[in-house]
Amino acid sequence: MKKTFRENIIAKFAGIARSHKGLKYPCLAAAAVVLFFYYVSMHFVNNGKRYVSVAFVAVFFMSSCSFSFAVFAERTGFISAQETYSAIVEDSDITLAVEQTVDPTEQMILEEDNIALECETTEDTEDVVAYSLDDLLENREQDGYQAPSTDVAMAGEEYVFDSSDWRLMLINKQHPIPEEYDFTLGTFTAGMRCDERIIEDLLLMMQAAKDDGVNLEVCSPYRGDNRQEYLFNRKIKNYMGQGMSYMEAYKRASQIVTVPGASEHQVGLALDIWSDTYKSLDKGFEDTAGGQWLAQHSYEYGFILRYPEGKEYITSIEYEPWHFRYVGREAAMIMKQEDICLEEFWDKYL
Repeated sequence: MKKTFRENIIAKFAGIARSHKGLKYPCLAAAAVVLFFYYVSMHFVNNGKRYVSVAFVAVFFMSSCSFSFAVFAERTGFISAQETYSAIVEDSDITLAVEQTVDPTEQMILEEDNIALECETTEDTEDVVAYSLDDLLENREQDGYQAPSTDVAMAGEEYVFDSSDWRLMLINKQHPIPEEYDFTLGTFTAGMRCDERIIEDLLLMMQAAKDDGVNLEVCSPYRGDNRQEYLFNRKIKNYMGQGMSYMEAYKRASQIVTVPGASEHQVGLALDIWSDTYKSLDKGFEDTAGGQWLAQHSYEYGFILRYPEGKEYITSIEYEPWHFRYVGREAAMIMKQEDICLEEFWDKYL
């Protein structure tokens, strides 16, 4: 009968031990090590399919589930994500972990314009820098810019939408910003930037509101990657300070602050807006003159309320009556008329 591998190994080392009495214990140890690695390797060979299946499920979960680190890790790297976790748990000041990666140019802009605080939520809004229509026009008028007419010409009813249209780009947890996407920032001041292609309609909208007695202010325009990471990490830390676990805090934070790499602010198409009479980004803004004017007229200038009430199960973001996204007048008019969000528009028209 053919001997097994185990029997051969034992016999071999036993023979050496019998021939050399002084090698008895070294041979015993060597046999044990060889057999240990043999059984470990055979375990993985016999259970290889199981491990491959588990790995496939894990990869699928991380790449497709909205409650995952896929987008975040894509932008920051796995090592960076682990460092962020350690900073949240161990460091009393998360700013230190983030500021180490801030681009020097962006850091200079933040410091010069005193916008270290961002009006992403109702927290810390007293020191937030906001920009009124007059503020936005000031520098542009110095360059000979003339304020546009507020006459609005809506597009005809028939319009063919294209999924490659930059205005309709779908950005959310499941659809992060494409790596190859490129755009040009239009700058009013160092602290107020957005995609230059939306500036004309933004000024038109703010001028029309002012003509109706509503003074709108933009307080959260374009944000760079580092800034978005900082806001997201800060929100996680706040929730962990309330007793949540890291995973619970991450899930809750992702419903309020968009996961880095999946924020429309990072491509200059989204703006947080309040008015000169109500400087808080909370649900109460919907009942103000500014909130009601935007809800009724923003679509006329190509802007939509990006995260409407009742659509949270689709957008995965809480209702934000202050967050507006540019999609172009044709699409905005349809979304307003049919009371649908951008995700629903894509399902129906693209």
